Amino acid sequence: MLWNKANLEISTRGKGLYYFTNLVQNLLQEWEINQGICYLYMPHTSASLVISESYDPTAKIDMEEYMERNVPENQAWYRHTSEGPDDSTSHIRAMLTDTSLTIPVDNGRLSLGTWQGLYLFEHRSRPHQRNVLVRCLAVE
Repeated sequence: MLWNKANLEISTRGKGLYYFTNLVQNLLQEWEINQGICYLYMPHTSASLVISESYDPTAKIDMEEYMERNVPENQAWYRHTSEGPDDSTSHIRAMLTDTSLTIPVDNGRLSLGTWQGLYLFEHRSRPHQRNVLVRCLAVE
């Protein structure tokens, strides 16, 4: 067994879903992992990780709209607003999604479904440099 580690830095332009499946797949090829498990972790409280539809771009638009409608900014009951109107909402949205994912690796590829892709979900309005920790265990 071999333990591989990397840190992906992903730039965001503000709220939204950012596709990054290819970045992880490139690491698997670089590390020559044929069989194993890939673990992704996001050490942030205002962004998250999502596995979702990656073929039809309208799915991405619908997911982003869902968050806007169901976790809106500028609610009178929000107390945590010291960094702006997206402060509480970004933490709530991160709580509703995932900060870690575990994906099997088979035949050198992430074992995602036909239409699945990996996304960083940025919940802040302004641009950020986000980190995704990638840890893969290769077995053979």
